[in-house]
Amino acid sequence: MESDLNKVLFIDRDGTLIVEPPTDYQVDSFEKLELMPGALCAMRFIARHLPFKLVMVTNQDGLGTESFPEETFWPPHEKMLRTFENEGVTFDDIHIDRTFPEDNAPTRKPGTAMLTKYMEGGYDLEGSYVIGDRITDAMLARNLGTKAIIITSECEELKEAVKANGLTETVELVTDSWDNIPPALMGGPRKAEVNRTTSETDITVKVDLDGTGITEISTGLGFFDHMLTQIGRHSGIDLTIRADGDLYVDEHHTIEDTAIALGEALNKALGNKMGIERYGFMLPMDDCLCTVALDFGGRPWLVWDTEFKREFIGDMPAEMFMHFFKSLSDNARINLFIRAEGTNEHHKIEGIFKAFARALRQAVRRDPMHFTLPSSKGSL
Repeated sequence: MESDLNKVLFIDRDGTLIVEPPTDYQVDSFEKLELMPGALCAMRFIARHLPFKLVMVTNQDGLGTESFPEETFWPPHEKMLRTFENEGVTFDDIHIDRTFPEDNAPTRKPGTAMLTKYMEGGYDLEGSYVIGDRITDAMLARNLGTKAIIITSECEELKEAVKANGLTETVELVTDSWDNIPPALMGGPRKAEVNRTTSETDITVKVDLDGTGITEISTGLGFFDHMLTQIGRHSGIDLTIRADGDLYVDEHHTIEDTAIALGEALNKALGNKMGIERYGFMLPMDDCLCTVALDFGGRPWLVWDTEFKREFIGDMPAEMFMHFFKSLSDNARINLFIRAEGTNEHHKIEGIFKAFARALRQAVRRDPMHFTLPSSKGSL
C-alpha cells in the first residue's frame, strides 16, 4: 500500500549536483562552479513529476574558518540555487555541516544529527532515498533507514566498497549517469537472481539492468565466459554468472542451463516492463555483419540465420550457439532474430553476442517521459 507520508530525497551537493574540485574540494569562486552533467535536467524532471521533498545535505569542511571563509562560499552557492530554481527545482530544506572530518561530529555525514526531524515521524523513510557520490552517502542512507542511489564515475570501486561495508541491501543503484536516476525513482530497481540446480548443473545468475556493465563470469568454459562477458559489457547490464556443470560429460548441460537461468533472470528483472523501449537491433565486426533484432513482447521465438564451418570455436561446440539463444529466448520470453555473415567464424559468433548485447541495451532502456507499457494490447 502506498504511504501517505512525505517521501524525501536527501541530496548531496559537491560531486552530485555540482562538480567537486579535484584539489582543494572547495567551490569558493564562480570559476569553480560547474553543474554535474545531466543533474539539472534530471532534477527538473524529478521536481515536476515525482512526489519527493528535496533536501540538500552537504559537508563543507571548516566553512566559516580562515581556510574557508563564508564570503567565498555563499555567492557560488546562491548562484547554483538560482540556476536550479530557474528550472523549477526548489529545495525544501538545506543542511550544511561545517565541521572537519577529524571532529567526528554527529552532524557530519554519515551522522544524522542534522536530520532528526525526518526521523521523528511524518516522513516515509522507507520510500525515501539518499542521492550522493560517496560511500558515506550510502552509510547516511542506512543510518536514516532509506535507500541509496550513488552516482560516480568509479562504479566498480564503489560497488566493492558497498559490499565491504555491508551496504548491499541499502544501495539500490550505482550509476555513472544522472539519466538513470529518474527511471529508477519511478520504477524501482531492476535486479534479479536466479538459482538453478539440477543433477547436472548448479547455476547462479545475477543481473542488474541499470548497472554499468560490470561482469563476473565463471562457467568452466573459457570461450563461453568470453561471450557472456560481451553481453554484460556491451549491454551495460551488471552480470554475475557462476556455473558448475558436468563438463566431464560434455558442454551441453552447462551451456543450456546457463541460458535458461539467464533468460529467467532477465524476465524477472524486467518486472512489469513499464517504460521500456521493448525493441532493439546490428553490428559490424571486421569481415562480418551481424544483425540481432529482439522484442520483449512476451512471445518467445527464435529465427537463426547463420552457419558455422568449424565444429568448435574455442572450447565451445558451434552447434550450441543456436541452442544457447533458443533456451535464452524461451525463458526471457523474447522474440529473437539473429543473422550473421562473414568469413571468420570467431568474428561471426563474437559479433552475434555483441549485437545481442547492444539490442538488449536498447530494449531494456526505460524512458521516464513515456513511463507506460509499450503495447497497444495493454499487456506484454
